[in-house]
Amino acid sequence: MLRTLDIRDMLIIDRLELGFADGLNVLTGETGAGKSILLDCLGFVLGWRGRAELVRQGADQGEVTAVFELPEGHPAHGILAEAGLPDGAELILRRVNARDGRKTAYINDRRASGEVLRALSATLVELHGQQDDGGLLNTRGHRVMLDSFAGLEAQGEAVRAAWATRSRAAKALAFAQAALAEVRAEEDYLRHAVAELDAMDPQAGEEAKLDALRRQMQAAEKIRGDVLRARDAISPSGAEGILRDADRWLQGAADRAEGRLDPALAALDRAMIELGEAQSSVEAALDALAFDPNELERVEERLFAIRALARKHDVLADDLGAFAEGLRERLKALDAGEGDLARLKSELSAAEIAYVRAADAISTARKSAAGRLDAAMSAELAPLKMERAVFTTQVTRAEAGPEGHDSVAFTVATNPGAPAGPLNKIASGGELSRFLLALKVVLSRGMDALVMIFDEIDRGVGGATADAVGRRLALLSQGAQVLVVTHSPQVAARGGHHFRVQKQVANGMTTSTVVALTAREREDEIARMISGAEVTEAARAAANELLAG
Repeated sequence: MLRTLDIRDMLIIDRLELGFADGLNVLTGETGAGKSILLDCLGFVLGWRGRAELVRQGADQGEVTAVFELPEGHPAHGILAEAGLPDGAELILRRVNARDGRKTAYINDRRASGEVLRALSATLVELHGQQDDGGLLNTRGHRVMLDSFAGLEAQGEAVRAAWATRSRAAKALAFAQAALAEVRAEEDYLRHAVAELDAMDPQAGEEAKLDALRRQMQAAEKIRGDVLRARDAISPSGAEGILRDADRWLQGAADRAEGRLDPALAALDRAMIELGEAQSSVEAALDALAFDPNELERVEERLFAIRALARKHDVLADDLGAFAEGLRERLKALDAGEGDLARLKSELSAAEIAYVRAADAISTARKSAAGRLDAAMSAELAPLKMERAVFTTQVTRAEAGPEGHDSVAFTVATNPGAPAGPLNKIASGGELSRFLLALKVVLSRGMDALVMIFDEIDRGVGGATADAVGRRLALLSQGAQVLVVTHSPQVAARGGHHFRVQKQVANGMTTSTVVALTAREREDEIARMISGAEVTEAARAAANELLAG
């Protein structure tokens, strides 16, 4: 519910604060008094598109604040939560328009985007007028309205769930078919690559081990020749033989040398011992450096083969095993693909059957509800002096979608025998306003969360028809909040709360203001609406009669 509307320095309003109540709120005033300005300001704070120049002449900026009361479960709570904005039982919208055209919006004193503001406004206010080209006249929303009238929300949810399941099944099948087609296109490559990798069977870390072994063998090949020559140099045919000869010669001369050769002989003994140790070490080194040249060739061949395979598939040598496993999985998908496709096709078929069943069920319910809606509209149109008009809800086959396979359109024929057509193409201004009002009354189920605004919807009607319009607006306002801008005394008399919009001139400046009327002031205002500028006693009596209603 809209509780207060505070306007500062907007158009010809300098400062205005209004309080609204539940039920039917009517705004009256002479032509040009500023009733449309009030709606412009409300639309501005709600983020609607409107006039470009809104700031009052001489002011630096204009500002509008609207306070709404939000009951539990109101859809605005979800929008506030999603936007991360403060939430509560009271919603405060404030929007500022600078002189240079910049507009800034605040929601519960937190700066917010125009997108969030407009999303909120869709849950708060609904505007209707003779030039209404959205809402009830928007054929895209007729199906939603019919479903709401018939209470088909649960069935609609079932259809949407069935459509979602069908869509997921179709997507899964299409994905599997595309993947299978891709694998089939490279089947020869996959089978050859897997066979090649399986034959090689490269292991993680194998490349590094082979490289180290190859380096070791190559190093051994280079130094083994020198070690062999060293062994030959200290062998019996080399240094060892020479030392033994020297020892034998010295032994033969020692008896005659009177001990002079003993140190030399001792040194030779030690040299022979050291030479023996050197020979043992060289032999051990030769054993360690021994390798099979054929083994080196085999190591090099495998090392080079692994590296070539890695380059071929553009992966690291250590990743060849994992790469091979990935190729095997793709081959498995190919081998199992036909079975998967059969299963997915079966799932899609079952989902399509379930969707068609749900869509057919809601279609049958819609067609039944269309008849009830047409009957209800006929009952509403008769008091509005449109008993000859025929309202028809057309339910036709359409492309399948999340809401079913129905297209719903409201059509009218204003006279018997006349062709039926869309509301906004067939009805005149006065007729259109009455059709809209009748629709609102019939379709008002679940609309109590919205503030409904009717902008001169009674234009072009009078007398008993205007009275019928007023009665239906009063009916529509039961348990809800309705704001009506009207020139009709019959409509104004049905209001539970009456405001008069008036202009005033002070210091050469024209401003507009809105006044909440007392019971006596209401009588005067309705009398003015009946008789014009001069209020006569007859007009006052007629006003009292209307108010007594």
